Amino acid sequence: MHLHKYEKIWLTFGIGSLVIFLVVLAFGAFWQGTHPQSHGVTIDPENIEANDAFKPENLGITKVSDDKYIVNIVATAFNYNLGVDEEGKPVKDIRIPKGSTVLFQVTTKDVVHGFNVAGTNINMMVEPGYISSYETVLDNTGEFTIVCNEYCGVGHHLMFATVEVYE
Repeated sequence: MHLHKYEKIWLTFGIGSLVIFLVVLAFGAFWQGTHPQSHGVTIDPENIEANDAFKPENLGITKVSDDKYIVNIVATAFNYNLGVDEEGKPVKDIRIPKGSTVLFQVTTKDVVHGFNVAGTNINMMVEPGYISSYETVLDNTGEFTIVCNEYCGVGHHLMFATVEVYE
């Protein structure tokens, strides 16, 4: 079998690219320990209140230590449930001091939702039956909008909340 000069060049380029890709992948997986999430935390989507984090009194922001917070959120049809205030009104805002480490834990009982804090690196897919979590340090002050970036129905555009990072 005779290969043309250009075929040899393209074969060499293709095989070389494949080898480089596999070396980079192996470096990330074996040397740096990068791997896909393999132990997702599951929850009964019909009874999310059975999990302590998602009981109505534990929703919203909880201070764990001086600069560490946990935010528990339930995404439902066209709403992020952050708990209720002292007057029984739904909470739509979270206030967090700058430089704090925040663990966002989000679940849903109905359909797939998105969880994106616009202007930050926080972006998760929220699926029924799973607890999605993301830990980050909020270093920039300002007001950031939590939006659902997975279409979840006709009221999708009404699904938002606010995170305020203050000095």
